[in-house]
Amino acid sequence: MSEIWTPDANASAFEPRRIRRGLDEHLRRCKAELIGIRRDLHAHPELAFEEFRTTQIIVDFLTAIGLRPRVLPNGTGVICDVRGGDGPMIALRADIDALPQHDTKLVPYRSTVEGAAHNCGHDVHTTMLLGTARFLAMLAEAGWLRGTVRLIFQPAEELPGGARNVIAAGGLDGVRRIFALHCDPAEEVGFLGLRTGAITASYDKILIRATGAGGHTARPHLTGSPIRALAAMVSELSAALDQRFDARSGHELEWGRILAGLAANSIPIEGELEGTLRCLDPQDRRSALDELPVLVGLLAKLHKVEAELITTIGLPPTVNEATSVEIFRHAGGLALGEHRIGSTKQSMGGEDESLLQERVDGALARFGVRKPGTPKYDLHQGGFDVDEDCITLGVDLEVHVALMALDHAWSEA
Repeated sequence: MSEIWTPDANASAFEPRRIRRGLDEHLRRCKAELIGIRRDLHAHPELAFEEFRTTQIIVDFLTAIGLRPRVLPNGTGVICDVRGGDGPMIALRADIDALPQHDTKLVPYRSTVEGAAHNCGHDVHTTMLLGTARFLAMLAEAGWLRGTVRLIFQPAEELPGGARNVIAAGGLDGVRRIFALHCDPAEEVGFLGLRTGAITASYDKILIRATGAGGHTARPHLTGSPIRALAAMVSELSAALDQRFDARSGHELEWGRILAGLAANSIPIEGELEGTLRCLDPQDRRSALDELPVLVGLLAKLHKVEAELITTIGLPPTVNEATSVEIFRHAGGLALGEHRIGSTKQSMGGEDESLLQERVDGALARFGVRKPGTPKYDLHQGGFDVDEDCITLGVDLEVHVALMALDHAWSEA
């Protein structure tokens, strides 16, 4: 690489024509190794905060290329800086945990762990960032990295909550912008899906516990019914929220569990209703969380029961900052070609990256991984797999994102 990367203190950190030849050679040489790493991770998935083997693989790889990785205090997850001298710092993030699901694929690298599988592509995210780390380390050694790229291998995205560990460990200290890719099995390999503003929704758990005196179903007028109250809440709470928000806003209150009663002729003393509240707008989320106790109280009074509302705060929406999206767009044009860049839809799913982008400007992009001509799988399905060409394409993209982000940070200084 020394023949390709000549240190030049006066040169820009990002000169596409001068890095292209070296990057192509790097990708050609490391492709088989990276595919092997991805398949090993895929065959040995680890759930949230149990990613000890995965963490060790990351540490060993980064140490072998001359970097100094730091394991997060709870023992899983890694932060590692690629230092290119004085200058700004940007961050690239990958999540490393697996899902508590089964792998139904008939492939040699199928999960060997019962009840755990990489059905969301985090093994791919991790592998791409390792490949990116190696090339950035070569640039830094050659004097061509004017600034620092922080690599964040985040645990427990699926729990969620691992991003909080990164923040508590100082993982965002000094970071100007942060960028992340997420596999999209609906799009063909190499497609880059971008969106400014909210790309994923907030995620909060809602539990309502209704209690009454209980009684006989022959004489419901003598008591209050938790079942009637909870049924009313299922049908009325969402409608009441709809009346309080702009019809164009994205919000969703949906129920996943209801439990009440033991006998057909007995009105129970208590019952429970549990679900999730999801919002694309941070203000709508705050308003909904404020309104729900009032609405629950009104419906409980109407049905002569007491109601307790327990809200478990989860994740904010992931809101992409405009300049960071444009950095992704320009980097994607150079790495993938303009024809592979498009818009992506908003998702009502939650994403741990949101906690990081609450504190630092950044962008989450979707990255196509489906092999052309194959069926479309959704995330979290047992048959989920990727066209492994996505790995080197992702490295190419992340390298360009890092260099363009540093270059932009210098222009802002």
